Amino acid sequence: MDDRYPSTTDHQSVHLDYAYPDAERELNRWLPLVKWFLAIPHYVMLFFLNIALVVVVIIAWFAILFTGHYPRRMFDFVEGVIRWNSRVAAYALVLVTDQYPPFRLSL
Repeated sequence: MDDRYPSTTDHQSVHLDYAYPDAERELNRWLPLVKWFLAIPHYVMLFFLNIALVVVVIIAWFAILFTGHYPRRMFDFVEGVIRWNSRVAAYALVLVTDQYPPFRLSL
Protein backbone atom coordinates (compact mmCIF):
# COMPACT_ATOMS: atom_id res chain seq x y z
CA MET A 1 0.00 0.00 0.00
CA ASP A 2 1.08 3.52 -0.69
CA ASP A 3 0.06 6.53 1.39
CA ARG A 4 1.19 9.42 -0.82
CA TYR A 5 -2.00 10.82 -2.35
CA PRO A 6 -4.77 11.31 -1.39
CA SER A 7 -4.18 11.18 2.29
CA THR A 8 -7.11 9.71 4.17
CA THR A 9 -5.75 10.47 7.60
CA ASP A 10 -5.61 14.26 7.25
CA HIS A 11 -8.63 16.30 8.17
CA GLN A 12 -9.65 17.69 4.77
CA SER A 13 -13.13 19.10 5.36
CA VAL A 14 -14.01 22.78 5.51
CA HIS A 15 -15.32 24.34 8.71
CA LEU A 16 -17.45 27.44 8.93
CA ASP A 17 -17.45 28.99 12.37
CA TYR A 18 -19.89 31.73 13.27
CA ALA A 19 -18.94 33.75 16.29
CA TYR A 20 -21.55 33.17 18.98
CA PRO A 21 -23.10 36.57 19.68
CA ASP A 22 -23.88 38.08 23.04
CA ALA A 23 -27.58 38.43 22.23
CA GLU A 24 -28.40 40.89 25.00
CA ARG A 25 -25.74 43.43 24.02
CA GLU A 26 -24.85 42.77 20.38
CA LEU A 27 -28.15 41.95 18.69
CA ASN A 28 -31.22 44.10 18.19
CA ARG A 29 -34.30 42.36 19.54
CA TRP A 30 -36.69 43.49 16.77
CA LEU A 31 -34.38 43.32 13.76
CA PRO A 32 -35.02 39.62 12.95
CA LEU A 33 -38.54 40.59 11.89
CA VAL A 34 -37.17 42.68 9.01
CA LYS A 35 -33.86 40.97 8.23
CA TRP A 36 -35.45 38.68 5.65
CA PHE A 37 -36.98 41.70 3.95
CA LEU A 38 -33.69 43.63 4.03
CA ALA A 39 -31.90 40.65 2.47
CA ILE A 40 -34.10 40.59 -0.67
CA PRO A 41 -31.61 42.64 -2.76
CA HIS A 42 -28.91 40.13 -1.80
CA TYR A 43 -31.11 37.21 -2.82
CA VAL A 44 -31.70 38.81 -6.23
CA MET A 45 -27.98 39.40 -6.80
CA LEU A 46 -27.07 35.94 -5.50
CA PHE A 47 -29.60 34.33 -7.84
CA PHE A 48 -27.73 35.68 -10.87
CA LEU A 49 -24.32 35.11 -9.29
CA ASN A 50 -25.18 31.48 -8.61
CA ILE A 51 -26.14 31.01 -12.27
CA ALA A 52 -22.77 32.51 -13.24
CA LEU A 53 -21.14 30.30 -10.62
CA VAL A 54 -22.44 27.14 -12.29
CA VAL A 55 -21.11 28.29 -15.66
CA VAL A 56 -17.71 29.21 -14.19
CA VAL A 57 -17.43 25.89 -12.36
CA ILE A 58 -18.14 23.96 -15.58
CA ILE A 59 -15.55 26.02 -17.49
CA ALA A 60 -13.08 25.62 -14.61
CA TRP A 61 -13.62 21.87 -14.67
CA PHE A 62 -12.50 21.74 -18.29
CA ALA A 63 -9.60 24.08 -17.53
CA ILE A 64 -8.47 21.82 -14.71
CA LEU A 65 -8.91 18.76 -16.91
CA PHE A 66 -6.71 20.14 -19.70
CA THR A 67 -4.20 22.33 -17.86
CA GLY A 68 -3.98 20.63 -14.50
CA HIS A 69 -4.60 23.74 -12.41
CA TYR A 70 -7.53 25.89 -11.33
CA PRO A 71 -7.39 29.35 -12.97
CA ARG A 72 -6.89 31.90 -10.20
CA ARG A 73 -9.57 34.38 -11.32
CA MET A 74 -12.16 31.62 -11.56
CA PHE A 75 -11.19 30.37 -8.13
CA ASP A 76 -11.49 33.89 -6.69
CA PHE A 77 -14.95 34.31 -8.24
CA VAL A 78 -16.21 30.98 -6.87
CA GLU A 79 -14.75 31.72 -3.46
CA GLY A 80 -16.30 35.19 -3.45
CA VAL A 81 -19.78 33.93 -4.30
CA ILE A 82 -19.57 31.29 -1.57
CA ARG A 83 -18.36 33.97 0.86
CA TRP A 84 -21.28 36.27 -0.09
CA ASN A 85 -23.76 33.40 0.35
CA SER A 86 -22.34 32.71 3.80
CA ARG A 87 -22.53 36.36 4.88
CA VAL A 88 -26.17 36.64 3.80
CA ALA A 89 -27.02 33.37 5.53
CA ALA A 90 -25.36 34.57 8.74
CA TYR A 91 -27.33 37.81 8.59
CA ALA A 92 -30.79 36.70 7.46
CA LEU A 93 -31.10 33.00 8.28
CA VAL A 94 -28.77 32.08 11.13
CA LEU A 95 -29.27 35.48 12.82
CA VAL A 96 -25.82 35.68 14.39
CA THR A 97 -25.06 39.24 13.33
CA ASP A 98 -26.84 42.55 12.84
CA GLN A 99 -24.16 43.87 10.48
CA TYR A 100 -25.69 44.25 7.01
CA PRO A 101 -23.64 42.20 4.52
CA PRO A 102 -21.75 44.20 1.87
CA PHE A 103 -22.48 43.86 -1.85
CA ARG A 104 -19.08 42.53 -2.83
CA LEU A 105 -17.27 39.26 -3.41
CA SER A 106 -14.15 40.11 -1.41
CA LEU A 107 -13.83 40.41 2.34
